[in-house]
Amino acid sequence: MKIERVELRELRLPLVHFFETSFGRTTTRRIVLVKAQADGVTGWGEVTCGEQPFYSYETPETAWHILRDFLIPWTLHKEWAAPGSVAPCFRPIRGHNMAKAALENALWHVEAQQKNLPLAKLVGGTLDEIPCGVSIGIQNSVEELLDKIEREVAAGYQRIKVKVKPAWDVNVLDRIRHKFPRLPLMADANSAYSPADTPHLKDFDRFYLMMIEQPLGWNDLLDHARLQKEISTPICLDESIHNADDARKALEIGAGKIINIKLGRVGGFAAAREVHDVCRARNIPVWCGGMLESGVGRAHNIAMSALPGFTLPGDVSASQRYWAEDIIDPAVTVSARGTIRVPEGVGLGYTPSVERIEKLTVRKETFE
Repeated sequence: MKIERVELRELRLPLVHFFETSFGRTTTRRIVLVKAQADGVTGWGEVTCGEQPFYSYETPETAWHILRDFLIPWTLHKEWAAPGSVAPCFRPIRGHNMAKAALENALWHVEAQQKNLPLAKLVGGTLDEIPCGVSIGIQNSVEELLDKIEREVAAGYQRIKVKVKPAWDVNVLDRIRHKFPRLPLMADANSAYSPADTPHLKDFDRFYLMMIEQPLGWNDLLDHARLQKEISTPICLDESIHNADDARKALEIGAGKIINIKLGRVGGFAAAREVHDVCRARNIPVWCGGMLESGVGRAHNIAMSALPGFTLPGDVSASQRYWAEDIIDPAVTVSARGTIRVPEGVGLGYTPSVERIEKLTVRKETFE
């Protein structure tokens, strides 16, 4: 394919309800979309970073800079054998995986249309339906949290993830377990603890969690390995895994028993498949994490979640949980049994709404 034109857009998309983690509270998302045209076909990608450099150092501003000044000039007007072939070209840039993923994933969308295939099939997906969990942020009170959990369980979601941090953890998990003793439950710490908290984290074992996600440092493997030996709750690594080599090292030293794969965090479909393959070869389950994506990023997540190693419910949930109106048609919906049907249509299986995207755009730049 030959990339003829790339367009960057920043959108402001208000959440229907604030989302709070140990990093802070989010009420409106700044979303950068990449629209790439190659051989007359249009593909869409999404930068999934947060508004502030807390989950990672990437922000909408850094992503715009890396795309505008490096990634787009390096790829524009050049022939590429396949979308995955741009990944080696991007390697000289250290990090900035979310910016890289947005452009690469847009090209995967282009190729899926060129080959008249669903994106999920093009990237190697074999699942027809994916199991869905839901992530619930820190609430104003435990009662509000319990009410939210009850609604999500009634909606059919197959597991519940709750955000935790010091002083919002053991007491909260105890209340949840008292009301929902058999609920498939996991806790996400987003690096809120340190090795000194090991005795406290041992107390999580009594709640029989599916996993505790990224309890320690965002770039740590060694202390997670030490912690995993001290607790029976499986550790799931998120922020620590940026590529397949990180996954291999983490599993070799026993830093965790589960890995969360995020397309943006690892740098796109090519890298995500490599992490997936490393885990599958070692019988390590993986699942798809969420970054409060719009429908474009959510559609890419659905395609990735169709890979055979994604055996645990991911954070891919219905559009209406986040947006009054998503930017794709149709909106993503979840069945009463907590699943999403992998689209069989060509490309994403969802159509970006150009009218809605235009209405929400606050900044645009075009490269030809």
